[in-house]
Amino acid sequence: MQQAKRRILVTSALPYANGSIHLGHLLEHIQTDIWTRFQKLRGNSCYSVCADDAHGTPVMLKAQELGITPEQMVAQTREEHDRDLRAFLVEYDNYYVTHSEENREYCEFIYNRLKDNGYISTRTISQLYDPEKEMFLPDRFVKGECPKCGAKDQNGDSCDVCGFTYATTEIINPRSVVSGATPILKNSEHYFFDLPKFDDMLKGWIKSGAISDEIANKLEEWFEQGLQQWDISRDAPYFGFEIPGTKDKFFYVWVDAPVGYMASFKNFADRSGFDPDEYWQKDTETELYHFIGKDITYFHCLFWPAMLEGAGLRTPTGVNIHGFVTVNGAKMSKSRGTFIKASTYLDHLNPEYLRYYFASKLNDSVADIDLNFDDFVQKVNSDLIGKFVNIASRCAGFITKKFDGKLSDNIEAPSLLSEFTEKETLIAQLYEKRQYNKAIREIMALADKANQYIDTQAPWVTIKAPEKQTLTHDVCSMGLHLFRVLAIYLTPVLPVTARNIQSFLNDEFSWEAINEVKRNHSINKFKALMQRVDDKKVEALIEASKESLKEVQQGTQAASESAEEEKTVDIEPIAPVISFDEFSKIDLRVAKIVNAEHVEKADKLLRLELDIGNETRQVFAGIKSAYAPEQLVGKYTVMVANLAPRKMRFGVSEGMVLAAGPGGNELYVLSPDEGATAGMRVK
Repeated sequence: MQQAKRRILVTSALPYANGSIHLGHLLEHIQTDIWTRFQKLRGNSCYSVCADDAHGTPVMLKAQELGITPEQMVAQTREEHDRDLRAFLVEYDNYYVTHSEENREYCEFIYNRLKDNGYISTRTISQLYDPEKEMFLPDRFVKGECPKCGAKDQNGDSCDVCGFTYATTEIINPRSVVSGATPILKNSEHYFFDLPKFDDMLKGWIKSGAISDEIANKLEEWFEQGLQQWDISRDAPYFGFEIPGTKDKFFYVWVDAPVGYMASFKNFADRSGFDPDEYWQKDTETELYHFIGKDITYFHCLFWPAMLEGAGLRTPTGVNIHGFVTVNGAKMSKSRGTFIKASTYLDHLNPEYLRYYFASKLNDSVADIDLNFDDFVQKVNSDLIGKFVNIASRCAGFITKKFDGKLSDNIEAPSLLSEFTEKETLIAQLYEKRQYNKAIREIMALADKANQYIDTQAPWVTIKAPEKQTLTHDVCSMGLHLFRVLAIYLTPVLPVTARNIQSFLNDEFSWEAINEVKRNHSINKFKALMQRVDDKKVEALIEASKESLKEVQQGTQAASESAEEEKTVDIEPIAPVISFDEFSKIDLRVAKIVNAEHVEKADKLLRLELDIGNETRQVFAGIKSAYAPEQLVGKYTVMVANLAPRKMRFGVSEGMVLAAGPGGNELYVLSPDEGATAGMRVK
């Protein structure tokens, strides 16, 4: 019996409508798009929506600076954002805006529900007020001296020097960023959402599996400190929605921003002719997932679920949280302009290069992703051109020129093809869990095997022998069968390339099609699918972003002046220089991993049994975060064979396995080329 298809709604965090899309934004949107495309490829009903986050003081002030209305600025920015995202092949079913009637209606509906249920209260508070601009000042529009360490020119809510956080009213010698005037204290009545009443509900939700254990543990700190009532109102002048029944009181932007998910979906559903509310009701068979950055965790994992619960609506099935993007090891900062715009990248490079690179790095953790350009060039050229596309380019010409463009009716290596198709369950699980880096690793390992098969069969040699024409036909057809499976696996990551491959193969991809075999099947003439990354184009991209990158580098050099920047620069230094004689003492041997298993009560270690030809060694390796034991058994690796045995509480480790990478999920055990045997000396 065919399994029932899932009904899924996916959202990404809303880009703010006062700036351009940059590579930091793209990490999230690409992560979301890969997951959504995977679900659709599997045959699930999966909608994805997003929108521009249009409201708030920054948008209002930026529009004033430009001499246009906020509505005009938001419309222009939304068009730019939508264009850039589509250029990176991010295809939302609807890309909308929070300044919409649908959003106003949903905001008022949720607010009235919360108010009727007793979750809204009012009280008078004192805030800093700009007497020249006649407006209350949000935290980010106040500068002054830190009340703890005295550092000058600090933000209105926290100190970059000592890390201390404080109320805006506590800052010393405050000044308005808007006008430069000295703010005064002024009273105002504000509206509050009673978040503490949802303490038990939220504790249950964050432990339900909707978020990772890593995030759930972090959120525990808020409960230990005690949840506080949340100020959901702002005073005029403010660009946003007026709170029902009030005058000159507006919803804080973080109230209507997540409600914008509902509004964007409704706008799409109304045009498509179905009821969107089923996806927001309790006890429904639909699923709801949000993809967000770690900086807005609290809004999506505390305030938003509580708002939904208080309004009698469903809570998210999952909130998927990622880290930030760094460039060549240094932090990107939108406020300082140290970012590469999406449009600048597109002037120089193929968007699928970045999609693949991010996919090769992304996992289900909140670790930051570093865009290292040297690694970027190497990975794209090696994996996509040298491994993946190379399979088709080596086989297709023979089929079209010598065999009338038709694949053989025979499957030359059925066991190898089965090995490729049997990986679909594992690769599907990795996509589902957002462990894209592991999925890419599995796919590229298969690509290596396909190329090894073609190398061994050497059709460019057999084509010259009349008696081996059938074999040549079978081998080249087999190469394309393997290539086709890999192309389906990579479809969520490389949608344009996958579409071109479908045209080339006369085929239509779906996840179920992985198990189809195209015997005696006509194909079209092969055309180049991708070009190698040109170093000069990367240099041109860097030059076009030179000012931004220079600021990143200056921030790195001045890290001692900023505790925040010290945390973001994590570049491993080169070890002290050693002599050739010292290096020659290291005995590196090829080793076959004959067994691998978990080590009880060890978070990072795997116990490996290594065959080095004349003996078997036991080695404890800290690679558990990157490999499951079954992935390693039978593989060849390289070990330091003359390292002194080390006694550990788990046993004696008799050597060291070589691996590379920044750590965590990003570790790669070094492997020799085909033909190496156990015990062989590495020279």
